[in-house]
This record gives sequence, C-alpha cells and structure tokens, in this order.
Amino acid sequence: MNTKSKAAAAAVDEMTKTAETGFGAGNEMVDTFVKVGQEAAQKGYEQAVTMTKEQVEKARSVVAKGVDEMSTMGKGNVDAVVQAGTIYAKGVEVIGKEVMSYAQARMESNMAAMKAMMGARTLKELVDLQTEFARSAFDQMVTESTKLSEIGVKVTNEAFAPLNARVNLVVEKMTKSAAATA
Repeated sequence: MNTKSKAAAAAVDEMTKTAETGFGAGNEMVDTFVKVGQEAAQKGYEQAVTMTKEQVEKARSVVAKGVDEMSTMGKGNVDAVVQAGTIYAKGVEVIGKEVMSYAQARMESNMAAMKAMMGARTLKELVDLQTEFARSAFDQMVTESTKLSEIGVKVTNEAFAPLNARVNLVVEKMTKSAAATA
C-alpha cells in the first residue's frame, strides 16, 4: 500500500473512531434522557396511584358512613312501624273486648225486657215496656258508640306517635344535611 492509501485509511479510521465516539456520546445522552423520563414517569405514576388511593379511601369512608346512617335510620323506621303495629293491635283488642262486653250486656238487657214484656198484663203496659226498652237501647247504643269512638281516636293517636317521631327525626336530619351541603 502506498502512502496515500495509508493516509486515507488512517483518516477513515480516525473518522470512524470520531463517529463512534460521537454516536457513543449520543447513545449515552439518549439512554440518560430515557432513564430520566422513565424515572419521572414512574414518580408521576406513583403519585397518581397514591392520590387515587387516598381519594378512594375518603370516598369509601363517606359512603360507609352514609350506609351506616341509612341502615340505622332504616332500623329505627322499622322499629317505629313495629311499635305502631303493636299499639294498634292492642287497641283493636280493647275495642273487640268492648264490643263483646256491649253485646253481652245488650243480650242480657234484651232477655230481661223480653221477660218483662211477656209478663205484661195489658196492652198499655206492653207499649210502655217496649218504649222504655227502645229508649234504653238507644241511649246505651249512643253511649257505647261514643266510648268506641274515643277508644278509636286514642288508639290512632298512640299508634301514630312513633311514626310521627320518626318522620320528625328524618326531616330534621335531612334539613341539617341539606344545610351542611349548602
């Protein structure tokens, strides 16, 4: 090989080394840039995951609190309905006993009036007994109807008391909740 060829070969080798050094530095720079980008992306991802976990935990606790409150409120409502039903059933029992007592008293009164009418000696005596019996039966019916009405009103008011209390409580809670969110 001649001197020119050797010089050209040396120049090509020198250029190749320079290019390889330049490409190596470029590769290192690209590798460093990719590594920094990956680390930044990883940190961002970890922060996003942490923030998401915190928000999900907050939301879960709020939802759990709401579910607990609704469950407690629902249980209270069911208890109020059961209590009202119990009061109503007892009231119906009292009314039933009162009606049976009235029916028994009327039956005894009717039998006594029938005996008295059967023993009447004159038509006037029979009409007088019948008139007294009718007046007495009417008065007893009015008295008993009034008594049953009073019992009915009392039972109704007592049965609705637990329900009214629950309605008032629910309205109060909803009003406070609406005021808190506003």
